Amino acid sequence: MQAASDSNTQKNGAKIENFRRKRHIGYIILTIVLLVVPFIRIGEAQNHIFLLSFDHKVLHVLGIEYSIQEFYVMTFMLMMLFVGIFFMTVMAGRFWCGWGCPQTIFRSVYRDIIQTQLLGLRKKISNKQEVLKLDTPMKKFKYVLGIVLFACIALIATADFLFFFVPPEDFFVYARDFEEHRVLLGFWLVVASFMTIEVCFIAEKFCIYMCPYARVQSVFFDNDTLMSIYDTKRGGLLYNPNGSAIGIAPKKQDPHNECTNCQSCVKVCPTHIDIRKGTQLECIHCLECVDACSAVMAKFNLPSLVTWSSPNAMEKKTKPRLLRAKTIAYMVILTLIFGLLIFVGKSHKSMLLNITRASELYIVRESGAIDNVYKFVVQNVDREPHTFAFEVDGDMADKFEIIMPDYKDKKEFLIEPNDAKFLVVILRAKGDYNDSIDTDKNMPLTIKSYATDNKEGINIKYNTFFMYPSKTIIEKKLHK
Repeated sequence: MQAASDSNTQKNGAKIENFRRKRHIGYIILTIVLLVVPFIRIGEAQNHIFLLSFDHKVLHVLGIEYSIQEFYVMTFMLMMLFVGIFFMTVMAGRFWCGWGCPQTIFRSVYRDIIQTQLLGLRKKISNKQEVLKLDTPMKKFKYVLGIVLFACIALIATADFLFFFVPPEDFFVYARDFEEHRVLLGFWLVVASFMTIEVCFIAEKFCIYMCPYARVQSVFFDNDTLMSIYDTKRGGLLYNPNGSAIGIAPKKQDPHNECTNCQSCVKVCPTHIDIRKGTQLECIHCLECVDACSAVMAKFNLPSLVTWSSPNAMEKKTKPRLLRAKTIAYMVILTLIFGLLIFVGKSHKSMLLNITRASELYIVRESGAIDNVYKFVVQNVDREPHTFAFEVDGDMADKFEIIMPDYKDKKEFLIEPNDAKFLVVILRAKGDYNDSIDTDKNMPLTIKSYATDNKEGINIKYNTFFMYPSKTIIEKKLHK
């Protein structure tokens, strides 16, 4: 990530940076990955690499499927996302903004490709300050055509975004039936419309005024953070600390300064700042200014006045210090969170069981039988249907009878994939287990639920208790 390695050498010995080319290659790779990933399915179960489906109530992460009860996995993923952003900011400033943010990518597509190269509304990519002059009907037509072309791209991009929430195999089916899926398709059109308005009209004002990341990223900067830096010792100080200019002449303000005041670094800046003022919140670290200055200074056989470095590295004339206490701490935290995510993933279950007791502690039947009533929720999170059953596990197994009133004499029930059953289950004591005259007895026990066709592979245990009444309570109930 060091600036010294990102350059090409001219015949005269000066170096011309080409960050734009590297950034565009990154854009292409990122775009291809995001377009292809939703269609990739892995493993025997053919799960997606990432899918958060509210329709099917499942989460796919690297081919592992989690049910809605296991969405706590998202907590670890969100933690990794935010810590990763903090780590990236501490190390390389707003590197994400210039090299990975969809806003920046789409602006490059619209402004540099559609308006400049395809339609010729702008003269060249290197002048992003140019104000469009729509003074002829043909230019106005091209301007509208550019918006329509980008709107088509926005529809594709928005659909691809939705593929991470609605799998493509479902999305294309839903798209053919608009009447039944108005919410989804309406959301698709609204987001695509907003994207078109934002990219074509709001433009970089979003990065400057609306993006929350721009407001908080300065907190993470330190003197070792990589950023676009203008070398005031070589180029000269052009601005006062308050931002006012120090009498800039058409050429140089001082013959000893190397800055020619060609304004190339200013013209090429997408957020319309002058990097020579110093570090600014609006700078998205796209490094366009570095490319522009290096091309100009190469003509004088001099290195660029604007470099991708850190304040400390510039001051000490050394390489940027990427590994330091802050960055190492973030790497350790990311490793721990990732380890927890892997551990949670390996503990993934094929079924889930939740048991709650009824409000009544126990029921004394006229026959003298003692019952406790429970509410069972059993979910099959496997991709195959299974028949499930219950049993009392351990030493208490012979002391209770399991009764399911909804199923009468049946002890088993079928659950389809990603479906759940809500059952009323009665545990009936087979004997007298309380010798106390006036104290109820709490009897801890474990309920085991399992798939009858794979008892060892698909099972889960749940700890609960059975409340057995005192002899006085039993006598009162039986002799009312």
